[in-house]
Amino acid sequence: MAINNFPWENRPDNCKDVMWRSSQNPIIGRYATAISNSIFNSAVVPFGDGYAGVFRCDDKAVRMNIFVGFSHDGINWAISDTPIKFEPGNTDMIHSDYKYDPRVTWIDDRYWITWCNGYNGPTIGIGYTFDFKTFYQCENAFLPFNRNGVLFPKKIDGRFAMLSRPSDNGHTPFGDIFISYSPDMKYWGEHRCVMKVAPFEESAWQCLKIGAGSIPILTDEGWLMFYHGVIATCNGYRYSMGAAILDRDDPSKVLWRTRDYILAPAAPYELAGDVPNVVFPCAAITEGNRVAVYYGAADTTVCMAFGHIDEIIQFIKTHSL
Repeated sequence: MAINNFPWENRPDNCKDVMWRSSQNPIIGRYATAISNSIFNSAVVPFGDGYAGVFRCDDKAVRMNIFVGFSHDGINWAISDTPIKFEPGNTDMIHSDYKYDPRVTWIDDRYWITWCNGYNGPTIGIGYTFDFKTFYQCENAFLPFNRNGVLFPKKIDGRFAMLSRPSDNGHTPFGDIFISYSPDMKYWGEHRCVMKVAPFEESAWQCLKIGAGSIPILTDEGWLMFYHGVIATCNGYRYSMGAAILDRDDPSKVLWRTRDYILAPAAPYELAGDVPNVVFPCAAITEGNRVAVYYGAADTTVCMAFGHIDEIIQFIKTHSL
């Protein structure tokens, strides 16, 4: 499907990597709104004749919340200075001590939003909107503690499906990717482990914890899932991006996953920031064989990387655990 003003840059002549960074990075700076200390780990979808997004903006009191934004070209954004205010969805209970790291996808007849919701600790919040003007908040998906709730963009066997990473109440030093199912986006069950961390000696960049990144992309080979992996180094945690292919009919089955990372902290804006050494994918948009991935850099700014889906799939297969 053709998308208006698809954000894209061709691979630089001297680049041999399977994905490459935008020359305009960071595309959203930390002070892009009147109140922000940082803007990162945010979600983008095509909308109308351009794009809409839900953005993590930590304010100058470093309070974590999510904000709506719009763009004509996917690169230049106007983000609200006030957080999204939710109305009751499938529940009268709306409570959040904080909101961060949103994802957004269209399913059936509306845009569904997930985020890390503060309710006696981090869990997965769910909401929806039809127009990015009025937003509705639903029941939390899981008990605390959980992070990185990522919905599949279509139902599987008639049920909604979500990836997540059960965790603890701190800066989690562990974590594997699980999948859960729901008949109604309110009650979740059939929790299955999808993918565990890799052995240090085989793929150290993802040996501490892993978490789903952008909304999975359905390809002829299966679901293409970008994810983040973490290693504990003498300089702290280091977050990099990998990819996997999940079975299209049973996405709890991993067909291939990358041994080698696809993108790791290397650019100055990834190496330095509020949390150094972070590449954290949260959104991906596609047009034909092209994909543009939005990622948080150093927990400070929003950046982009580009690639061709067929090349990424081949890379996963040939550099697989």
